[in-house]
Amino acid sequence: MVSQPNRHCTVELQALPARIGQVRRIVSAQLRYWRLDPLIDPASLGVTELLANVHRHAGADKTCTVEMEVLLGRLTVSVHDHDPRLPEVRDPDPVAASLATCGRGLALVAAVSESWGARPEGESGKVVWFTMPAPQPVAPRPVRPPYEDVGRPTATRRFTTAETHRAERAPARSAVVG
Repeated sequence: MVSQPNRHCTVELQALPARIGQVRRIVSAQLRYWRLDPLIDPASLGVTELLANVHRHAGADKTCTVEMEVLLGRLTVSVHDHDPRLPEVRDPDPVAASLATCGRGLALVAAVSESWGARPEGESGKVVWFTMPAPQPVAPRPVRPPYEDVGRPTATRRFTTAETHRAERAPARSAVVG
């Protein structure tokens, strides 16, 4: 059995609107690097909602840590902040929910994840997390240049007009010194 390398990523940030967009891009890039492309959209949405909660509810200290880890076939995304108050899930009132502009973040996290939760971290705040099943990444096919295929004709590269003109205008270079 081939073991997978450590797949763990941690980012510290201030949960400000501009930084939340940056973290979405970091999450996307990291999941792409781990070849977990199907999880990019739901994980990005989940982390956005958790960071928006930090921004809205954490008070003056918006410092938080986003952590992603793939272990035993599960992606776990967690956000640690310094506010000890645990998040509260609001009751879904259909009339109020249709008019509300906030208060649906944890419901979205629950909808895109397999499980989620929150745990206190003593005096240092809390951690809110969610998990998703992580598909096994597909091993990339080796890329072989055409010259390694013995017995097959290689394709001839055709130069575009721009490349041809660029070559004609290139200055002459000499290997002779002095």
